[in-house]
Amino acid sequence: MWSGLLDAIALLLVLEGIMPFLSPSSVRRLLARLNELGDRSLRVAGLASMAAGVVLLYLGG
Repeated sequence: MWSGLLDAIALLLVLEGIMPFLSPSSVRRLLARLNELGDRSLRVAGLASMAAGVVLLYLGG
């Protein structure tokens, strides 16, 4: 179990690092725009992201 969790975290870090590596200026612009969003919008985006992850885990498992 721990091995699978560590594999998932490692994959997450690789995927999270792709955009800053390929286009750091785009990531800066995106983060600046995210900073302008309200708390409610960020919460909705976070909930949608978590729901998509749960659906993908269900379909893949």
